[in-house]
Amino acid sequence: MPKIGIRELKTKASEIVRRVQEERERYTVTHRGQPVAVIVPIERGRNEIAGDADAAATWDELLNIGEEISSQWTSQQTSLEILSDMRR
Repeated sequence: MPKIGIRELKTKASEIVRRVQEERERYTVTHRGQPVAVIVPIERGRNEIAGDADAAATWDELLNIGEEISSQWTSQQTSLEILSDMRR
């Protein structure tokens, strides 16, 4: 996936959007050399980000795991309280 700086993106926005739309390219947007965003095409005929179905399935699985952990949680403290204590 090619990287593009914010200034270059501002200058070439129309060209970049055309490439994303027509050539299905993906870009990593950087600010001062650090990745800050990703520009990805929308799947044709669907208003979803290309490849987003896998991400949605992963999130669903993580939410299910979270619910399972919550249902069996036996501590008097919340997970947030335990993590806060561990970080001190």
